[in-house]
Amino acid sequence: MLRFLLKRGPVKRLLRGVPLVALLSAAEVATIAKDHLAKLDPSERRRLVALLARARGRPASLSKPEREDLSALVAKLEPRMFVGSAADRLSPMPVPKRLLYGPRRKAAVADERG
Repeated sequence: MLRFLLKRGPVKRLLRGVPLVALLSAAEVATIAKDHLAKLDPSERRRLVALLARARGRPASLSKPEREDLSALVAKLEPRMFVGSAADRLSPMPVPKRLLYGPRRKAAVADERG
């Protein structure tokens, strides 16, 4: 079925200049992004979009409470985990855990030692 679609019709014209690997990679990243956006409830997603629209790419244009709110919402999305998950999914080699979870903190290491 896929072979038929790739050889005929509008799909062939669409994919003529697009590498299939790049298209599949973009779909993987979009799936990971959807999973991370699902961590916010609908009201938080609306608030995030409203803050981003108001900031227009410049967080300094927001008031201090709005910047804190934006920071909290972005932190809830776990951007480090998002980038690490995308790299892990697309990389042929395993990704180090520190990329996903960050470096070990010295305080945490000191607490473990007693």
